[in-house]
Amino acid sequence: MISKLVPRRPGSEDGLALPMVLIIGMVLLLLVSVMAASTLSGTVKSAGDSNWNAAMSAAYAGIEDYQAKLANDNTYQQYGNSTAPFSAGSTFTGTNGNPAFGVGPLGSWATVPGSAGAAMYRYEVDNSKYSQIGTLRLRSTGMVGTTTRSIVADLKQSGFIDFLYFTDYEIQDPATSSTLCTPAYAWAVSSRPNCTTIQFASNDVINGPVHSNDTLQICGTTFNGIVTTGYNPSSGIDYVIPNGCAAGTFAISGYPRYGPVVPMPATNTQMKQETRTDLPATVARPGCLYTGPTTITFNSDGTMTVRSPWTRATNVTGDPPSGVGVNPTTTCGTPGYASTGKLGSPAGQTIPVPANNLIFVQTVPTSSTDPNYYASGTFPTSFTCSNASGSSGTSNGLGYPMANEKAPSSSTSAPSYGCRNGDVFVQGTFHGAATIAADNYVYVVGNLKWVDNQADMLGLVGQNAVWVYNPVNSSGSLLDSSQSGLEIDAAILSVAHTFQVQNYTAGKKGTLTVNGAIAQKFRGPVAQSSGGTVSTGYVKNYQYDSRLAYEAPPKFLSPVSTTYGTTAVVEVKTAFNADGSVIP
Repeated sequence: MISKLVPRRPGSEDGLALPMVLIIGMVLLLLVSVMAASTLSGTVKSAGDSNWNAAMSAAYAGIEDYQAKLANDNTYQQYGNSTAPFSAGSTFTGTNGNPAFGVGPLGSWATVPGSAGAAMYRYEVDNSKYSQIGTLRLRSTGMVGTTTRSIVADLKQSGFIDFLYFTDYEIQDPATSSTLCTPAYAWAVSSRPNCTTIQFASNDVINGPVHSNDTLQICGTTFNGIVTTGYNPSSGIDYVIPNGCAAGTFAISGYPRYGPVVPMPATNTQMKQETRTDLPATVARPGCLYTGPTTITFNSDGTMTVRSPWTRATNVTGDPPSGVGVNPTTTCGTPGYASTGKLGSPAGQTIPVPANNLIFVQTVPTSSTDPNYYASGTFPTSFTCSNASGSSGTSNGLGYPMANEKAPSSSTSAPSYGCRNGDVFVQGTFHGAATIAADNYVYVVGNLKWVDNQADMLGLVGQNAVWVYNPVNSSGSLLDSSQSGLEIDAAILSVAHTFQVQNYTAGKKGTLTVNGAIAQKFRGPVAQSSGGTVSTGYVKNYQYDSRLAYEAPPKFLSPVSTTYGTTAVVEVKTAFNADGSVIP
């Protein structure tokens, strides 16, 4: 029997199974792909975030590396790559083999220690303003993988002008007090025989940071800033309260506290090289050199009137000097004598304040090969060192001592008002940016004020004392009995001696206002007090110029050893691609 196949009647679901399976499979495949892509994307993003952060850390490592090199070599600012875009206007003597100075695709990178080569950096230096205001700028670029990031940091030397008031020893200068005192820190010895310790009085208000390498004696003084000292007792307060005195008042809690000793240089002689014209690599813009006693009166229009009869050359060449420099006479004045218009003229010569530069006053040289030499017993044309009527002591021929003045005596080798001394007598209304340094004394003989307290900046650096002029007659009475006080707007440094008021025991003088900073080897008295109350001399009113935390007066002197602090850091547009090429 033959069976007959009868076709099955199709149902409503027949013919859909295969397409459904295919669709479901495609959906599952798509989900898997999306999940895989998402996982991969997350991995890439995570790696990108890691590189992004690490590149910034590498840039910071570059800043720290450069700071370490400056700490080990305080002349390291002379090294850099002059082809670096950020270094325009800078002057370098070479790269000193530092791989971080690399530029461009073929340039080198330095490796971050401990990164096994995964993190690198390079940096560019801008030292164009170092000689003027003591600051450096650094652009550091970090690289990790293909990610690069850049930051810019401003660096400034730690120095004396970080403090409103800095002192090495809290004793009166043995040279000005004519004692047999042997200088020593009070915390380091059991006693200091023949030494006169000076204390802060109750009338004193110190509006800024203070540091002393010695032990501070405080009699009810008010300190409106941080106070640090080399005195570090095992217990109790970090200062001494003299008998009969009240404790000091400190606006910032936790002070005084210990701070390490800051060493002072022995001389300011190195500053004189800034007046040489034969050192273009290190002295791109020479300052002004004056010889012998020199008076400088600043004028509010940005000029200064200079009288300096002994000056023959305002710039020199060689060490020791043997030639005349090539600065134009319009920069520092015209040497010689005339009825008017020259440095040796009776009224001096008026010239612009040297912009962002140094004025150095030297003692008359004793070497016959020096262009400013005068033989013993000889004088400049139409000039002699004769005393004013009724005065006594040595005379410099420039009006010091004044009529009826008894010139101060000194146990140093250079007497006050010496005829050939490298002394500068300064006063006036200052407009500009400059530093005045002297081989011997700096005398502030009148108010010395800025025109603009935001733009003007002045430094005063004496190898020996910086004096506040205060003349007396032979009876010890003040020749100027004004009670109005005196103002000095400047950063002041006495390298080997002190900042002091002449004849501070003769009469009351009002208030001595200093806007800036004071640094000195020894404490210089400005007043005589009883029980912390001023009886003669000046009451202190010292105000810190906060700009000195970020910049220094032009070509100011630094400590023997110093570190560079970062005053500002900011991220900027990335400077280099990962292949080393410059990003426009």
